Amino acid sequence: MKKSTLAFAVAAGVLAQQAGAAGFVEDSKASVTARNFYINQDNRDGAAKPSKQEEWGQGFIFNFASGYTQGTVGFGVDAIGLYGVKLDSGKGTAYNNNSANKGGVVFPSDSDGRAVDDFASLGLTGKVKISKTELKLGTLLPKLPVVTSNDGRLLPQTFEGGQITSNEIDNLTLVGGKLEHAKGRNSSNNDSLTIAGSNGATRTATANARSNEFYYAGGDYKITKDLVAQYYYGNLSDFYKQHFLGLTHNWALPVGSIKSDLRYFNSDSDGKNSSQEGRIAGYRASGYQNGGEVDNRTWSAKFTYSLQGHAISAGYQRVNGTSDFPFLNQGDGASSYLITDMQIGKFQRAGERTWLAQYAYDFATIGLPGLTTSVVYLKGDNIATSTGDKGEWERDFNLGYVIPEGTFKGLGLAWKNASLRSQVASQRDQDENRLIVSYTLPIL
Repeated sequence: MKKSTLAFAVAAGVLAQQAGAAGFVEDSKASVTARNFYINQDNRDGAAKPSKQEEWGQGFIFNFASGYTQGTVGFGVDAIGLYGVKLDSGKGTAYNNNSANKGGVVFPSDSDGRAVDDFASLGLTGKVKISKTELKLGTLLPKLPVVTSNDGRLLPQTFEGGQITSNEIDNLTLVGGKLEHAKGRNSSNNDSLTIAGSNGATRTATANARSNEFYYAGGDYKITKDLVAQYYYGNLSDFYKQHFLGLTHNWALPVGSIKSDLRYFNSDSDGKNSSQEGRIAGYRASGYQNGGEVDNRTWSAKFTYSLQGHAISAGYQRVNGTSDFPFLNQGDGASSYLITDMQIGKFQRAGERTWLAQYAYDFATIGLPGLTTSVVYLKGDNIATSTGDKGEWERDFNLGYVIPEGTFKGLGLAWKNASLRSQVASQRDQDENRLIVSYTLPIL
């Protein structure tokens, strides 16, 4: 990333001269998060490997965010350091189908397919601020409808690129940027960008086309204190163009409240994915009878009623078009901004219709602050396949506790259990458990 490296070098030079300026040091924040993560996946039915995946590790996440130097133009720097240590993992339980290019569930793999003993990376970000507008160049962890960093394992996924965020207009947040690389949650290397259908394990595979250009822009407008409208655009060069519209509303009732969450994505092919020659070369999307061309429109609605610690949700999502829903996906763990993005499945296949029901409870209401639980059930059908329409379902259960006070205040414990059953030939039935212990220690 020559442009980002140059921009960071310039910012670093300015900071070297102004590091003592008020604001840069005084407003700096730093913390270390220790995360102990265990996962067990039991893959049922079918002969495709693996039948079981099990890994356990200790992760450390160092976050530093400086303040800004004084003056009309303020300069700063952020850093994120990631370090993971293997506690337990064997070749049979850290299975990967190409040891040189793809890691296991939690850790990268060495040349013989075994999980490495440890892995680490450092991400640096230079930043500049003028008034209420901020530019960042370097390592990013975006949380936007068209690109979302995944944090579902020991260490988070990160991206490399540049982003500008502006809040100059009251109630309006504008965002724009370009991403060039992604580092997987089980990797210490940055790689070019791709999607499902093209994210093969080896760089020499036909189905492993890549791009170094993901452009995005959009904004959130707060119409009233309870109503927010969103529009975002994303474009992965030679793969897809995507428009997103969103609307969220909170409605206070005489008893309880209702939150409405409406989302719509319109995605079409771009560049090489638009031609048969390009798709043959590997610029393909996953889907059914579309030759690998992106053709997708996905909409969803979710409504949540909350009352005294209880929260009951109901939702529906429809995936239209001949391709699956496209999103940045390196094949080593990725997130999509769908109401159906769950612990195991995403329910984003071509033609799929999904119903969702969820219940959550916060035990603080009965005098047990820090204890929460939730259960969600999803039922999908109408999945288009060569052997007819198929269905699938998933049930997730979460139980978490964060110590609210005392010597161990902030120490979090979580158990996440999920089961997925699918009629799709490429998807094995799966049961999964995750146990997570985490603690964040502020340094500055």
